[in-house]
Amino acid sequence: MTTRQKTKTFHYLCPTITIHTLQAMKSTSLHRIIALLLAVMATGLAVNADIPTGYYNSLDGKSGQALKDAIHDLVLQHTTLSYSSLWGYFTETDRRPEDERKVWDMYSNDTFYFRGGSAPYGMNREHSLPKSWWGGYDVSQGYAAYTDINHLYPSEADANMAKYNWPLGEVSKVTFDNGVTKVGTPKSGQGGGAATVFEPDDRYKGDFARTYFYMACAYQHYTWKYTYMLNNLSWKTLNGWSVDMLCRWARNDAVSDKEVDRNNAVQKCQNNRNPFIDIPELFEYVWGDRQGQVFYLNDIDTTTYDGDPELIAPIQGTMLDFGEVALGKTLDYTIYIKGRGLINPLSVQLYRDDYLMFSIPVSSVSRSAANSANGYPLHVTYMPTSIGDHKARLLISDGGLTGSVGIELRASCLPVPTLSQLTATEATGITEDSYIANWQPANELVDCYIITRTVYDKSRGETRTETFTTDDGNTTSYAFTDRQPNESHTYYVQSFRLGYMSEPSNVITLDASGITGVEADKPLQVLATDGGILVKCSESVGRASVYNLAGQEVWRTDDLCDDTIIELPRGIYLLKTATSRTAWKIAVK
Repeated sequence: MTTRQKTKTFHYLCPTITIHTLQAMKSTSLHRIIALLLAVMATGLAVNADIPTGYYNSLDGKSGQALKDAIHDLVLQHTTLSYSSLWGYFTETDRRPEDERKVWDMYSNDTFYFRGGSAPYGMNREHSLPKSWWGGYDVSQGYAAYTDINHLYPSEADANMAKYNWPLGEVSKVTFDNGVTKVGTPKSGQGGGAATVFEPDDRYKGDFARTYFYMACAYQHYTWKYTYMLNNLSWKTLNGWSVDMLCRWARNDAVSDKEVDRNNAVQKCQNNRNPFIDIPELFEYVWGDRQGQVFYLNDIDTTTYDGDPELIAPIQGTMLDFGEVALGKTLDYTIYIKGRGLINPLSVQLYRDDYLMFSIPVSSVSRSAANSANGYPLHVTYMPTSIGDHKARLLISDGGLTGSVGIELRASCLPVPTLSQLTATEATGITEDSYIANWQPANELVDCYIITRTVYDKSRGETRTETFTTDDGNTTSYAFTDRQPNESHTYYVQSFRLGYMSEPSNVITLDASGITGVEADKPLQVLATDGGILVKCSESVGRASVYNLAGQEVWRTDDLCDDTIIELPRGIYLLKTATSRTAWKIAVK
């Protein structure tokens, strides 16, 4: 079997029937079986044997917006993971079957190996749907989408940098191509206004399409800041051009063994699934060829249940990895307990090993709460009292169940980090609508950097402050592509580690002309000449740059000396030096 062989673990909702079995049956029985088989196949519904019985019952009999809302309600209720624990989960969700030590990277053909709970060198945790589209991670609250592993994948760092926060699309003019990831100008009608798009390899286009279908349902209640592919106006969430492309990708690249295996592993990590992998035709009912048609799970009445008591979620083998937590901090996870036909309360208890490091608020869950549509949200808290690796198990039993379900808990407690103050450096890559914020790296290990930006719109007299978070602690820059005319920008940077933040760095200013602030005065004269600028100074003033009024750097030197002539075309320019508090403005005729 190849690593990308199309799945053979999906089966339509009927028993496996061989020719010999059919020939041994009576004609009437055969007709009934064939009729049932055809009726079920007509729904386009396929089911993985690992899907808990009854998991998708809430979707049955719905269509259009009601169906999408039901998908939202089903998948939103999941355990929110910690960002620091993701590499531990990736070892379960994104390993290659031929060698479980290898990372399955959908962004490059490079070979990477897992390093326990740490990122392999040269790899990032990539939000396939860019976090900037909804605002990313708020340190005080956190967001489920920020760590939802259904759309987080390991990515080779250069490919991750190249794709940036551009929308998916099909590239007409390539600017980056590593054999798997393409970035460049979009084909006509694509991009949603973006000048650049990211195109995955044909092998993975269906994977990304089903990921975006999931995100458009799970987080349909978000307000989207960037609307290249998503919008805040329609219940469908996805824009028309992106619907056309994603539906085509999903049809052309069928669900693979990789996706099935990953979906099963994701459920054990965060207690939910991607329905568009389990039910490959489901997207057709929301966005595709079957819009308006009623989706039927099967031909039986799912409004009542008279079978044996079942625990739909969590399933056996589920793991909660709290990642790294600083001593004195606590971390909460929520796991949704959902049953069907339970006749007694469920018993929940912690046991084994370091169970005293964890806590739950209840020892039982009522059958009505567990049998409800959304299930019961059980809060599990890690509250370490000593440094080290800790583990325990959460046991769910009774309720009329046969047997019990055990969930593994694991976490690591580390000393409180000491974080030094960072130094922010001048912005680079300045254009009319973009720039790159920079800073010097931290002296210690950090999880990520947090950039706080204040934007002052001079024309409107309005000020807004925003925070942005890097994917990891290895980068020392952050690109902004939303600069507008008449805006003055400032930024400072802090490091973040285990819930702690460093003191704010110094503040860097980028005014509307594109010139950053400097710190001291130096005797200097700047004179216009025919076709350029003449600089007169009493001594060398060091580094200097010339900018046009669009904020673009058009000339620079590391040592500006007396009688320097800077040849420039006709226009108005600004000269900034490392020792001048203000920029010199001069017209070249």
